[in-house]
Amino acid sequence: MLLLAMDTATPAVTVALHDGDSVVAASSQVDARRHGELLLPAVDRVLKEAGLKLDAVTGIVVGVGPGPYTGLRVGLVTAASFSSALGVPVHGLCTLDGLAYASGIEEPFAVATDARRKEVYWARYADARTRVTDAAVDRPAEIAGQLAGLPVVGAGARLYPEAFPDARDPEHQSAAALAALAAERLAAGGGGFLDPRPMYLRRPDAQVPKNYKVVTPK
Repeated sequence: MLLLAMDTATPAVTVALHDGDSVVAASSQVDARRHGELLLPAVDRVLKEAGLKLDAVTGIVVGVGPGPYTGLRVGLVTAASFSSALGVPVHGLCTLDGLAYASGIEEPFAVATDARRKEVYWARYADARTRVTDAAVDRPAEIAGQLAGLPVVGAGARLYPEAFPDARDPEHQSAAALAALAAERLAAGGGGFLDPRPMYLRRPDAQVPKNYKVVTPK
């Protein structure tokens, strides 16, 4: 097994290789505006570090969000392209699950990432491997009561400390954790994966103007 994992649903452009037992190589850069520019060089970097070529990969793991439209689709399109070129499967995972797994917390907690517009993407967990709610997007003040007393992992907790006073690491997504979670699920029989389709949870920021006029030649 050699899994190539990637996630661009958050400001972190993160890539990792996992051989089924451990992480072979990993790269992460936090830059919310350069997902498309940074992802492929990161893939090249981890392959070189591992001394492997792309054709050694047996499966792709990709974070499906939730995340902002532009960044999220970079990782998903790249994962689909590699899958098609190599003839290997793509395993989709909720981005929040990767952060939860990386936390190692074994008590009830939540994960919150920055959704912009003064909102967070979030979900609750029974432990690091078990999500108990669907991912959602809300304003921090609207969910502070639901999450009162719980640790909250992720950048969303650090952005809104008044709503989430017990912020925990990690702050940013890690493809290494996402790959390790995928390897664990594959070893257990391959359940728990999502279709590699974007989980937006809301409409993209770009919209066609309401009074848009189509101009065609006569």
